[in-house]
Amino acid sequence: MKIGLSSYSLLQALKSEKMTILDAVDWVKENGGEHLELVPYGYTLVDNLELADQLRDKAEVVGIDLSNYSIPANFVQETEAEFAAEMDRVKQHVDLVHRLGMKHMRHDVTAFTLPPEKMTIQYFEDSLPLIVRGSQIIADYAAEYGITTTIENHGFSVQASDRVQRVLFEVNRPNFKTTLDIGNFMCVDEAPLVGVRKNLPYASLVHFKDFYFRPYFQDPGEGNWFRTSNGNYLRGAIVGQGDIEIREVIKLIKSSGYDGYVTVEFEGMEDCELGSRLGMNNLRRLWDEN
Repeated sequence: MKIGLSSYSLLQALKSEKMTILDAVDWVKENGGEHLELVPYGYTLVDNLELADQLRDKAEVVGIDLSNYSIPANFVQETEAEFAAEMDRVKQHVDLVHRLGMKHMRHDVTAFTLPPEKMTIQYFEDSLPLIVRGSQIIADYAAEYGITTTIENHGFSVQASDRVQRVLFEVNRPNFKTTLDIGNFMCVDEAPLVGVRKNLPYASLVHFKDFYFRPYFQDPGEGNWFRTSNGNYLRGAIVGQGDIEIREVIKLIKSSGYDGYVTVEFEGMEDCELGSRLGMNNLRRLWDEN
């Protein structure tokens, strides 16, 4: 088991140019992380191969792994030409993952921002053929490089554990698995412990985040709150300080035999460096205690 950080956790610093993605490699190492997940917000790599090469080499010199590469994608396109264009775009990112020397990638399968009418089971079922076809094409392409592709419980349409499993079973590729995010089940009002228990057998990477939860009838007022698919309130928290039963999640993961990368994602209102550092420290402390 190796604890690390998603670069998305440092988005405030990356967007403000307080640090670069190369600086983030040093920051993660200096703050106890063993790997870095690349989420290209606040920087780009697919159109900046020189930076990609520098990042690969920097991580090797510093001594941390580049564990996972995560991008948005939308396979539910209106025309065959648009679908083919999206396949070509995602394949470019697969090529980049290979160039970086990485073996694990997460892609979405529908647009992340969806109106309520597209969060339904009917929209999911109607979209499933394109979701499956696109995931098979990308998984088969990535298999040539020995890369595992994954979907995350992410983006409302394919966020509940049963929907993730439905896609996994339909795609039916040995190198197609799930990036299991312990917190994202809450976005569709599924209990984290339920979602984790159900999807752990199919997980090739685990994300740790935390949320504060308030029911729909208790408006928490100002702050970075957002609404779940059923109107409840969530706000990002430092891992170990929110409402998710982190200790029990750790017990479930340990008992499952999972021994891969675990990635901290910080999405809270606190300073990103503070939230990321405390989150990694809390996760390591709680992991050792359980």
